[in-house]
Amino acid sequence: MRATLDTPYLDASADALSFALGLAPLDALAVLPVECGGLTVELRLLGASHQVIAGPLSETVACLPGDAEPLPGRASTSVPGWTYDFAATTAAHSDGTAFARAVEAVCARLADRGDALTGDFPGSRHAVTALAIEDHALEETGIGWRTWHAYPQTREIVMTRSRLVRPS
Repeated sequence: MRATLDTPYLDASADALSFALGLAPLDALAVLPVECGGLTVELRLLGASHQVIAGPLSETVACLPGDAEPLPGRASTSVPGWTYDFAATTAAHSDGTAFARAVEAVCARLADRGDALTGDFPGSRHAVTALAIEDHALEETGIGWRTWHAYPQTREIVMTRSRLVRPS
């Protein structure tokens, strides 16, 4: 699903992103529920940020106020009946053309997928946040998802990959 969002792009850079688990659902600009791995997974766009709610887990990557944790490169934890793994990387592009190509490739890859949500922000056609269910091979034991946060002003794309798996 592609959503054109009628709101300003608020997050200024990859460095401003924070990470939180367990937050209640935040006000979302767009929500896509997806059935996967025996759970309803909510892919939620929060401006240039995201929140995924999957069963007992809530993952939020956003510019959070207060003492929020910075975005880690890796994180793992257990929630009742599940293990959770998170990884984040940032790709910095040297010029606007390379950045634009990278954003367009993500959007093309997710176009017309019923398990993906892409938000376009006003002001730049490359101001995009996208979320997608991944790792369909996990469906018997869990689920996985990926996200992309594109920052045209710094030519950065923050990419996350998460997995929620039932221990064997």
